[in-house]
Amino acid sequence: MPVADYQTYRKMLDTAYQNHYAFPAINVFDIEAVNGVLRGLAEAKSDGIIQVSTGGGEHASGQNVKNAVIGAITLANHVHLVAEKYGIYVALHTDHCQFNKLDSFFLPLVEETEKRRARGEGNLFNSHMFDGSALPHAENVKVAKDLLARCAKNEIILEVESGVVGGEEDGVNNEGVVRDKLYTTPEDMLMMEEAMRSVGGTYMMAATFGNVHGVYKPGNVKLNPKVLKAGQDALKAKYGEDAHYNLVFHGGSGSGKDEIEETLQYGVVKMNVDTDTQYAFTRPVADHMFKNYDGVLKVDGEVGTKKVYDPRSYLRLGEAGIAARVVEACNDLKSAGKSLCK
Repeated sequence: MPVADYQTYRKMLDTAYQNHYAFPAINVFDIEAVNGVLRGLAEAKSDGIIQVSTGGGEHASGQNVKNAVIGAITLANHVHLVAEKYGIYVALHTDHCQFNKLDSFFLPLVEETEKRRARGEGNLFNSHMFDGSALPHAENVKVAKDLLARCAKNEIILEVESGVVGGEEDGVNNEGVVRDKLYTTPEDMLMMEEAMRSVGGTYMMAATFGNVHGVYKPGNVKLNPKVLKAGQDALKAKYGEDAHYNLVFHGGSGSGKDEIEETLQYGVVKMNVDTDTQYAFTRPVADHMFKNYDGVLKVDGEVGTKKVYDPRSYLRLGEAGIAARVVEACNDLKSAGKSLCK
């Protein structure tokens, strides 16, 4: 059962919280990326999360189709087929579904899981993210509450966002967002918790603390992890010491190890890594092209060199690049060597 079921996924999150480590959640866009993530997790002996965004799903479905749901199902089915060959647990997750894409991405994938469960099969995806950060917070909470009710019936974990992650990802640009929205308040976190408690089920909270999608030069991003501690403290003050958020660190690419370490102490159990793994895939492919320029091109009547223009020759390098970056992420997040899969 290397694709975690609901109880295993919950145990993964609980164990990570209790032992102050987090899982790398890697966005994938094709089969090589999936294989690279699984390879890296296995090499690090770490459990982890593979996630698909709307843009990643569209890409995986092909440029003529460009259907995020079809692409997401394709990638998820590949994970279900090959993950059995790896000695680690992996959870499948969808990333950053905005309110205007719930009907075209989030809900069709929930329906796909409902169909599977009706046939006696396991879930397609283990968790989904609703990004309601563009909505007024009260509306964000209301929509999230309704989604959790449906997810809970199907043993799906919901990820929600309170506050706004800066920068740009998948065509959503938050670079001009009001600065205060980059730092979630304890009051907003408690409002979400109160709504979720009334429903039941399991959810993760992407609270924002100045984090930004993309990679920026040192000093350009002002992280304040103490925001996360303030939220956890407010929760414990209201509901007791055993209460805690399962926090998610978005915009983790390019963050310093000391900043990552601090967030782990405050309850971060999942960190998204996308930009860094994109570069890790592309860099060795570019190196291959530069080194084999004459071989990959048929110039002036030459025939080139098949072994270097064969896409398999450089796509396997991209896979290896992602795998290496995933191992690095596992070490940074302290999940290496801690797989629950025995």
